[in-house]
Amino acid sequence: MATTATVAAIIPALNEETTIGAVVGAVPRDVVQRVIVVDNGSTDQTVSIAQANGAEIVTETRRGYGYACYAGAAAATDAAVLVFLDGDGSDDPTEIPLLLAPIHEQAADLVIGSRERGYHEPGALLPHARFGNGLAALLMRWLYGLKVTDLGPFRAIRQPVYASLDMQELTYGWTTEMMVKAAKQNYKIVEIPISYYRRAGGKSKISGTIRGTILAAYYIISTTIKYAYGR
Repeated sequence: MATTATVAAIIPALNEETTIGAVVGAVPRDVVQRVIVVDNGSTDQTVSIAQANGAEIVTETRRGYGYACYAGAAAATDAAVLVFLDGDGSDDPTEIPLLLAPIHEQAADLVIGSRERGYHEPGALLPHARFGNGLAALLMRWLYGLKVTDLGPFRAIRQPVYASLDMQELTYGWTTEMMVKAAKQNYKIVEIPISYYRRAGGKSKISGTIRGTILAAYYIISTTIKYAYGR
Protein backbone atom coordinates (compact mmCIF):
# COMPACT_ATOMS: atom_id res chain seq x y z
CA MET A 1 0.00 0.00 0.00
CA ALA A 2 1.50 3.31 -1.09
CA THR A 3 1.95 6.16 1.34
CA THR A 4 3.66 9.54 1.25
CA ALA A 5 4.18 9.70 5.02
CA THR A 6 7.77 10.30 6.01
CA VAL A 7 9.07 7.57 8.29
CA ALA A 8 12.12 7.93 10.54
CA ALA A 9 13.80 4.92 12.12
CA ILE A 10 15.47 5.77 15.43
CA ILE A 11 18.20 3.44 16.67
CA PRO A 12 19.77 4.08 20.11
CA ALA A 13 23.31 2.73 20.24
CA LEU A 14 26.08 2.39 22.80
CA ASN A 15 29.20 0.52 21.70
CA GLU A 16 27.49 -1.52 18.99
CA GLU A 17 30.28 -1.51 16.39
CA THR A 18 29.87 -5.22 15.66
CA THR A 19 26.17 -4.93 14.80
CA ILE A 20 25.22 -1.38 13.87
CA GLY A 21 26.34 -1.61 10.24
CA ALA A 22 24.16 -4.61 9.53
CA VAL A 23 21.19 -3.12 11.38
CA VAL A 24 21.35 0.19 9.51
CA GLY A 25 21.95 -1.58 6.21
CA ALA A 26 18.91 -3.81 6.68
CA VAL A 27 16.44 -0.95 7.17
CA PRO A 28 14.16 -1.01 4.08
CA ARG A 29 14.68 2.38 2.45
CA ASP A 30 11.58 2.04 0.29
CA VAL A 31 9.46 2.59 3.42
CA VAL A 32 11.89 4.44 5.72
CA GLN A 33 13.19 7.81 4.56
CA ARG A 34 15.47 8.64 7.49
CA VAL A 35 17.66 6.38 9.62
CA ILE A 36 18.89 8.09 12.77
CA VAL A 37 21.44 6.42 15.01
CA VAL A 38 21.62 8.05 18.43
CA ASP A 39 25.08 7.61 19.88
CA ASN A 40 24.75 7.40 23.65
CA GLY A 41 28.45 7.76 24.45
CA SER A 42 30.14 5.03 22.42
CA THR A 43 33.89 4.60 22.78
CA ASP A 44 34.26 2.27 19.79
CA GLN A 45 33.59 2.68 16.05
CA THR A 46 29.79 2.71 16.29
CA VAL A 47 29.44 6.23 14.88
CA SER A 48 31.76 5.86 11.91
CA ILE A 49 30.29 2.50 10.92
CA ALA A 50 26.73 3.82 11.17
CA GLN A 51 27.65 6.82 9.02
CA ALA A 52 29.36 4.60 6.46
CA ASN A 53 26.12 2.66 6.11
CA GLY A 54 24.04 5.77 5.50
CA ALA A 55 22.74 6.72 8.93
CA GLU A 56 22.37 10.22 10.33
CA ILE A 57 24.07 10.62 13.70
CA VAL A 58 22.60 12.31 16.75
CA THR A 59 24.69 12.55 19.91
CA GLU A 60 23.14 12.21 23.37
CA THR A 61 25.71 12.25 26.17
CA ARG A 62 23.22 11.59 28.97
CA ARG A 63 23.24 7.84 29.45
CA GLY A 64 19.91 6.06 29.29
CA TYR A 65 17.67 4.37 26.75
CA GLY A 66 14.95 6.97 27.13
CA TYR A 67 17.37 9.87 26.70
CA ALA A 68 18.62 8.35 23.45
CA CYS A 69 15.13 7.73 22.11
CA TYR A 70 14.04 11.23 23.11
CA ALA A 71 17.01 12.79 21.31
CA GLY A 72 16.29 10.78 18.17
CA ALA A 73 12.64 11.79 18.16
CA ALA A 74 13.61 15.44 18.66
CA ALA A 75 15.74 15.22 15.52
CA ALA A 76 12.86 13.75 13.52
CA THR A 77 10.02 16.20 14.10
CA ASP A 78 9.49 16.37 10.33
CA ALA A 79 8.56 12.68 10.18
CA ALA A 80 4.94 11.54 10.21
CA VAL A 81 5.82 8.21 11.83
CA LEU A 82 8.61 7.23 14.21
CA VAL A 83 9.97 3.69 14.39
CA PHE A 84 12.15 2.66 17.33
CA LEU A 85 14.40 -0.39 17.21
CA ASP A 86 17.55 -1.62 18.92
CA GLY A 87 21.00 -1.51 17.37
CA ASP A 88 22.28 -4.84 18.69
CA GLY A 89 20.78 -7.06 16.00
CA SER A 90 18.02 -8.47 18.20
CA ASP A 91 15.28 -6.80 16.14
CA ASP A 92 14.84 -7.51 12.43
CA PRO A 93 14.72 -4.20 10.51
CA THR A 94 13.19 -5.92 7.49
CA GLU A 95 10.02 -6.32 9.57
CA ILE A 96 9.50 -2.56 9.83
CA PRO A 97 6.75 -2.72 7.15
CA LEU A 98 4.80 -5.05 9.49
CA LEU A 99 4.80 -2.31 12.14
CA LEU A 100 3.88 0.40 9.67
CA ALA A 101 0.97 -1.42 8.02
CA PRO A 102 -1.64 -0.83 10.80
CA ILE A 103 -0.67 2.85 10.94
CA HIS A 104 -0.91 3.35 7.19
CA GLU A 105 -4.25 1.53 7.23
CA GLN A 106 -5.53 3.96 9.92
CA ALA A 107 -6.00 1.01 12.26
CA ALA A 108 -3.46 2.08 14.88
CA ASP A 109 -1.71 5.07 16.41
CA LEU A 110 0.90 2.98 18.23
CA VAL A 111 2.08 -0.46 17.12
CA ILE A 112 4.03 -2.69 19.51
CA GLY A 113 6.13 -5.56 18.22
CA SER A 114 5.43 -8.57 20.42
CA ARG A 115 8.32 -10.94 20.93
CA GLU A 116 6.06 -13.27 22.89
CA ARG A 117 3.58 -13.69 20.04
CA GLY A 118 6.22 -13.98 17.34
CA TYR A 119 9.34 -16.06 16.86
CA HIS A 120 12.04 -15.60 19.46
CA GLU A 121 15.33 -17.39 19.09
CA PRO A 122 16.18 -19.69 22.00
CA GLY A 123 18.06 -17.66 24.61
CA ALA A 124 17.00 -14.29 23.19
CA LEU A 125 14.37 -13.65 25.86
CA LEU A 126 15.84 -14.45 29.25
CA PRO A 127 13.53 -15.89 31.93
CA HIS A 128 13.68 -12.86 34.23
CA ALA A 129 12.95 -10.52 31.32
CA ARG A 130 9.95 -12.60 30.26
CA PHE A 131 8.64 -12.65 33.82
CA GLY A 132 8.97 -8.88 34.17
CA ASN A 133 7.30 -8.22 30.84
CA GLY A 134 4.50 -10.61 31.68
CA LEU A 135 3.87 -8.97 35.04
CA ALA A 136 3.84 -5.49 33.51
CA ALA A 137 1.50 -6.63 30.75
CA LEU A 138 -0.86 -8.06 33.38
CA LEU A 139 -0.82 -4.77 35.29
CA MET A 140 -1.56 -2.87 32.09
CA ARG A 141 -4.57 -5.06 31.49
CA TRP A 142 -5.87 -4.49 35.04
CA LEU A 143 -5.14 -0.78 35.26
CA TYR A 144 -5.69 0.40 31.69
CA GLY A 145 -7.63 -2.32 29.92
CA LEU A 146 -4.67 -2.68 27.57
CA LYS A 147 -4.41 -6.18 26.12
CA VAL A 148 -0.75 -6.73 25.30
CA THR A 149 1.74 -9.53 25.85
CA ASP A 150 5.01 -7.62 25.65
CA LEU A 151 6.66 -4.23 26.20
CA GLY A 152 9.02 -4.70 23.27
CA PRO A 153 11.17 -1.77 22.15
CA PHE A 154 10.54 -2.46 18.44
CA ARG A 155 7.56 -0.18 17.78
CA ALA A 156 6.06 2.50 15.55
CA ILE A 157 4.05 5.57 16.54
CA ARG A 158 2.46 8.51 14.76
CA GLN A 159 4.44 11.69 15.33
CA PRO A 160 1.46 13.77 16.61
CA VAL A 161 0.59 10.99 19.05
CA TYR A 162 4.15 10.81 20.29
CA ALA A 163 4.24 14.59 20.78
CA SER A 164 1.01 14.53 22.79
CA LEU A 165 2.44 12.03 25.29
CA ASP A 166 4.97 14.51 26.71
CA MET A 167 7.45 11.76 27.52
CA GLN A 168 9.18 12.13 30.89
CA GLU A 169 10.68 8.71 31.72
CA LEU A 170 14.12 9.05 30.15
CA THR A 171 15.77 5.91 31.44
CA TYR A 172 14.25 2.46 31.94
CA GLY A 173 10.59 3.47 31.98
CA TRP A 174 10.45 4.88 28.44
CA THR A 175 8.68 2.04 26.64
CA THR A 176 6.20 1.58 29.49
CA GLU A 177 5.33 5.27 29.72
CA MET A 178 4.61 5.44 26.00
CA MET A 179 2.14 2.56 26.23
CA VAL A 180 0.27 3.57 29.36
CA LYS A 181 -0.04 7.23 28.38
CA ALA A 182 -1.31 6.26 24.94
CA ALA A 183 -3.85 3.97 26.59
CA LYS A 184 -5.01 6.71 28.97
CA GLN A 185 -5.51 9.07 26.02
CA ASN A 186 -7.54 6.42 24.19
CA TYR A 187 -5.22 6.07 21.24
CA LYS A 188 -5.48 2.94 19.13
CA ILE A 189 -2.80 0.49 20.24
CA VAL A 190 -2.14 -2.63 18.20
CA GLU A 191 0.25 -5.47 18.97
CA ILE A 192 1.72 -7.59 16.17
CA PRO A 193 4.05 -10.61 16.25
CA ILE A 194 7.68 -9.89 15.36
CA SER A 195 10.90 -11.89 15.34
CA TYR A 196 13.48 -11.53 18.08
CA TYR A 197 17.04 -12.81 18.15
CA ARG A 198 19.94 -13.07 20.54
CA ARG A 199 22.01 -9.91 20.31
CA ALA A 200 24.61 -10.33 17.60
CA GLY A 201 27.40 -8.66 19.55
CA GLY A 202 28.37 -6.62 22.57
CA LYS A 203 26.71 -6.86 25.96
CA SER A 204 23.20 -5.94 27.04
CA LYS A 205 23.08 -2.81 29.17
CA ILE A 206 19.88 -3.98 30.87
CA SER A 207 19.18 -7.72 31.03
CA GLY A 208 22.87 -8.52 30.77
CA THR A 209 23.62 -7.15 34.24
CA ILE A 210 22.04 -7.71 37.66
CA ARG A 211 21.90 -3.98 38.31
CA GLY A 212 20.30 -3.28 34.93
CA THR A 213 17.74 -6.03 35.41
CA ILE A 214 16.70 -4.80 38.85
CA LEU A 215 16.48 -1.16 37.78
CA ALA A 216 14.53 -2.01 34.65
CA ALA A 217 12.03 -4.09 36.62
CA TYR A 218 11.59 -1.33 39.20
CA TYR A 219 11.00 1.41 36.64
CA ILE A 220 8.71 -0.68 34.46
CA ILE A 221 6.44 -1.67 37.33
CA SER A 222 6.49 1.72 39.07
CA THR A 223 5.80 3.56 35.80
CA THR A 224 2.92 1.24 34.99
CA ILE A 225 1.32 1.95 38.36
CA LYS A 226 1.97 5.66 38.81
CA TYR A 227 0.42 6.84 35.55
CA ALA A 228 -2.73 4.94 36.37
CA TYR A 229 -3.44 7.42 39.12
CA GLY A 230 -3.12 10.68 37.26
CA ARG A 231 0.60 11.42 37.45
